[in-house]
Amino acid sequence: MSTKALRLGTRRSKLAMAQSGRVAEAVSQVTGRPVELVEITTYGDVSKEALAQIGGTGVFVTALREALLKGEVDFAVHSLKDLPTGQPDELALAALPEREDPRDVLVARDALKFTDLPRGARIGTGSPRRTAQLNAYARAHGLDIETVAIRGNIDTRVRFVRDGELDAVVLAAAGLQRIGRIDEVTDFLSVDTVLPAPGQGALAIECTADNADLIAALGELDDPFTRVAVTAERSLLAALEAGCSAPVGALADLLADGQIVKEMRLRGVVGTTDGSRMVQLSTTGPVPETYDQAMALGRELAAEMLAQGAAGLMGERAQ
Repeated sequence: MSTKALRLGTRRSKLAMAQSGRVAEAVSQVTGRPVELVEITTYGDVSKEALAQIGGTGVFVTALREALLKGEVDFAVHSLKDLPTGQPDELALAALPEREDPRDVLVARDALKFTDLPRGARIGTGSPRRTAQLNAYARAHGLDIETVAIRGNIDTRVRFVRDGELDAVVLAAAGLQRIGRIDEVTDFLSVDTVLPAPGQGALAIECTADNADLIAALGELDDPFTRVAVTAERSLLAALEAGCSAPVGALADLLADGQIVKEMRLRGVVGTTDGSRMVQLSTTGPVPETYDQAMALGRELAAEMLAQGAAGLMGERAQ
């Protein structure tokens, strides 16, 4: 077996480096080979524009994929929610490790919970999905909030609160967990309040499709339930013809009777960013045993959502 170091392509951000570092350790354990991180700057990292303005889909992954195809790295780690739903034939999603907490969280001043925020509270988020659901919840419960569009890494976003520019920001629990800052969370938002992005909390390990030995080795890190769950969620997103910056939330979870898993439930939501109109539906069925079954579950729910008018709530649909 080769002892040559494997090259792992990663974005340069603190979060990306932390999650890639974890994957590097795990890959080294299963392959017996050292893994070196190769830092790559993506368009999404350098652009100051809102994600919705620069397309959202693929802006954090294109440079990594180009490095893979050019042979500059052996494999790459992505946040799955950033990946376009269409998978290039030349590349393989070799492993989807066990998912972290998929929920969104609040980091607020004075350790406030979402429902305790004062009237007129300013909440920062760069996500149309979060904006839509926060505003819908506020409308339904008589809360007076203002959502403010922001960009930047975790440090930048939390600083808005620390400096008093915002009352709170909404972030992904998984990101804070991976960089050891989960104790800064002041409120874990229930998925009944804000449904996460499809694939949120999951990582994707990608390599070229012709590297059978590496695919087999990386496959040791694959978590079967994570794979079927996020496949169903991303199938829904694809069937809605929506990009990863669209106001679409989705989550697949297990329904158990005691210790016995009975079914998988897939929930989806689409809404206008002002929260005035929402389509939120769910479907439940046997836990998928194959990729095709998971895909079918997502398409089924997407068809129901489209029949309820979801297409008209997403703005310009992905091409």
